[in-house]
Amino acid sequence: MAGDAAAALGKRLARVPVGVRWGDLDAFNHVNNARFLDLVQEARLVWMAALDGEWMSDAFKPVLAATQMNYRRQLGWPADIVVELGVQRLGNSSLTIAHRIVAADDDAMLYADGHVVLVWIAPDSGRSLPLPPAVRRACS
Repeated sequence: MAGDAAAALGKRLARVPVGVRWGDLDAFNHVNNARFLDLVQEARLVWMAALDGEWMSDAFKPVLAATQMNYRRQLGWPADIVVELGVQRLGNSSLTIAHRIVAADDDAMLYADGHVVLVWIAPDSGRSLPLPPAVRRACS
């Protein structure tokens, strides 16, 4: 299962270390399912902020069009994890980013995997726009 999830990443974009916080836990004393999306979002923003060029401006912004998360194993606190990001599909105005949440010291320890679809739009009209050059370069 972990090997299949790693293969689904496609071209690797980033490995972002993230710490599990006490506040991420739910009443069952493990990371709440919604917090997994926060971890992936944080990694995605770290990756985008490091791009060479603009990925967002007043004229174009990414919006989240879809999310998919497979919960593979419970994640507790404390834990050091890594969020791996990769290109699953590169479209004209959209980018599907695969993600894996793994143990920092053992990437075979898979906690969750899945993908998100980002679409770049014109904020004033909501219409899709071609991917910014900085995003396309980083993913090609």
